[in-house]
Amino acid sequence: MAAPAGASGSPPGRLKDAPAGRIGERRSRLETRRIARARRQSRRRATVLILLLVAVGLVGADILRRANSTPTTFPRPPASPAATAAGTAAIDAGAASGRSSSAAPSAAGPVAGSTYPATGPGTWTYASGHGPVLGTAGTLRRFRVAVEDDMGQNAATFATRVEKILGDPRGWTASRQLRLQRVPKGSAADFTIYLATPGTSERMCAVNGIHTQRYTSCRAPGQVIINVARYLESVPGYGAPLVDYQTYSINHEVGHELGYGHEACPGPGLPAPVMQQQTLGLSGCVANGWPFLDGRRYAGPPIP
Repeated sequence: MAAPAGASGSPPGRLKDAPAGRIGERRSRLETRRIARARRQSRRRATVLILLLVAVGLVGADILRRANSTPTTFPRPPASPAATAAGTAAIDAGAASGRSSSAAPSAAGPVAGSTYPATGPGTWTYASGHGPVLGTAGTLRRFRVAVEDDMGQNAATFATRVEKILGDPRGWTASRQLRLQRVPKGSAADFTIYLATPGTSERMCAVNGIHTQRYTSCRAPGQVIINVARYLESVPGYGAPLVDYQTYSINHEVGHELGYGHEACPGPGLPAPVMQQQTLGLSGCVANGWPFLDGRRYAGPPIP
């Protein structure tokens, strides 16, 4: 006779279910461990990725910093005296016609034999005597011209160049609301135009919170500071004679002294406004150093 169900102790179903339960628990523990391991690995991978991104960002920032840093010397072969004379003649011809001379661009280059130190003593030689009154009507504003010592530039020569630019019929006095006159050191003046070494110009600009990296010129209250490196070398890709860049740099910084802000390129192929930051790029415009073209004030969209 068969033994009754359960006679051996436990019901038959429990003999099968108990091992299955233990196996299920073991599998659950293994799955939990696997998930925990996966999460730890995921966190490690995320940490490594973040560290890599930070490292790449730091390297990229260093590359940009190095790319944007400017050498304090700019060795280039000097332009021939004939090329410099041709550029000056172009300004004279443009003044006679009342139009910008930058319509036919050519490569920019330094003046003949241009050399200068990276920094100077911070002392100055001022152009002597009084210059002519520039302009025919409007408020008279007086200015001095100073050249830093020991950098091989002549104060009288630079003053003559400045007066030629500021007195041009395409210059700021064309508004008939302004006249300008150069005066000597010791005379009352509204502002001074300085020609300075890269190091000195950087220090002068930095005092007023402007950091030029020894590359650009700047304007501070009562001070128009022209970096001699830019004045003698222009900038790569300017696409116009050196005299055009010199005209632009002086008119641009004097424009700031007169209260004008920065302007943008109005459109590809158009003349760049003189208050555009042409040293940093033309943005599709054509180089231009004059605030008035064809007898009218030429401007672009204001930059806030």
